[in-house]
Amino acid sequence: MSSGKLQAEKCAEININAENSNDDACCSDMLCDDACCKVNALAAAAGKAQRKLARASAEEKNALLKDIASALCGNASFIEAANREDMRIAKEEGMSQGLLDRLLFDSQRVKNTAESVLSVADLPDPTGKIVGGHNLENGVRLVCSRVPLGVVGMIYEARPNVTADIASLCIKSSNAAVLRGGHAAQNTNKAVLRVIGDVLEKHGFDRSLIVSVDEFGRAGADALMKAAGYIDVLIPRGSASLIEKVCQSAKVPVIETGAGNVHIYIDSAADINIAVPIVANAKTQRVGVCNAAEKLLIHKDAANDFLPAIAADLCGKGVLLRADEAAYSILAASGDDLLRFEKADESDWGKEYLDYVLGVRIVDDCEQAIEHINKYSTHHTDAIISRDYNAIERFVAEVDSAVVNVNASTRFTDGGVFGFGAEVGISTQKLHARGPMGPEALTSVRWVAYGSGQVRE
Repeated sequence: MSSGKLQAEKCAEININAENSNDDACCSDMLCDDACCKVNALAAAAGKAQRKLARASAEEKNALLKDIASALCGNASFIEAANREDMRIAKEEGMSQGLLDRLLFDSQRVKNTAESVLSVADLPDPTGKIVGGHNLENGVRLVCSRVPLGVVGMIYEARPNVTADIASLCIKSSNAAVLRGGHAAQNTNKAVLRVIGDVLEKHGFDRSLIVSVDEFGRAGADALMKAAGYIDVLIPRGSASLIEKVCQSAKVPVIETGAGNVHIYIDSAADINIAVPIVANAKTQRVGVCNAAEKLLIHKDAANDFLPAIAADLCGKGVLLRADEAAYSILAASGDDLLRFEKADESDWGKEYLDYVLGVRIVDDCEQAIEHINKYSTHHTDAIISRDYNAIERFVAEVDSAVVNVNASTRFTDGGVFGFGAEVGISTQKLHARGPMGPEALTSVRWVAYGSGQVRE
């Protein structure tokens, strides 16, 4: 262990549980500012707590998760009260409707999250799972199995459910978590972590196993990004600007979760009876989430029939359409005074609105739709609506996204829906993990060589 890490663990012993740590208690010989030192101390303490969790059996971890779920339900009113304060402040600060929806964590959502925690408990334990191995000619037996990543750092915005989700997924996979949940949800996250911390202590684990750096504000986030040697992996989840900042600034390994500039392409061979409800669901069920549709591409041969019907349905639900020239002309000619639409510009195609806004473009064919998606997509989720097998196969083969949906809403891209109980996020990169990330995505592999005295010649 490095001298810096030893010093950080010493700091942790001094002030990790203190309500108000003083500067004198923080190490003075580390080349970092006060927040950096304290975050490193928190991460070092989390690493120490993780080593005990790594020795726990699957049964012990599942019992812990079930108690956390019960405690969340039992404290739903307490958590909701904290969330009301966050919601009040957010509304005063002018937060958009989509982001307010994401921030909301009322009693029902707390209970829904508790159900997710129970679902995580019911999953197989990924740690210790044998994924490979063989015997060498000299008798050495090689075994490759899954092991926890260690200390997982998470930076996210206005998503209090993520606090409980990441805690449950990290516990299931024997990891510690150091969280930066953002200013907007600070009161809610604090309440959730208090409930989880009480259960950890009840089961004989240190509260520092799941800990927040929110008290340090943006300096805490910066410190997490610099905490090489303390944080084993850092996962950002939020806006495109947040993810870009973390990916560019972090000195620790990052799993990039993607902003959701999500597309739906309606092919010339689409069925209008499924296209209208799919687009409506993908756009309006929850507008502030990353798997909500943000762009609609329609084949020119289907546009005159499909676009007015889809627009009438969406605009009735409060959606504003940002249309290219061809789409604008069709909407203007429809004669429907209730439609809400305006002209799009080039900047629209790369935007993740997270609001009741949908970009619309008419394309010549499937090839042009694929080219547009691969140019502007964040490689999160993109969908095709078609009855043409060849068009579907081409779309699936050529659209370079983590999830591709065929004749189904993009809202299905979710760890809970995919059977993971909850999700860490939707990874849009191609290394280590891709798509919705469950407990197994929070593990790596380790080889063990079992011998009986063999030496290499």
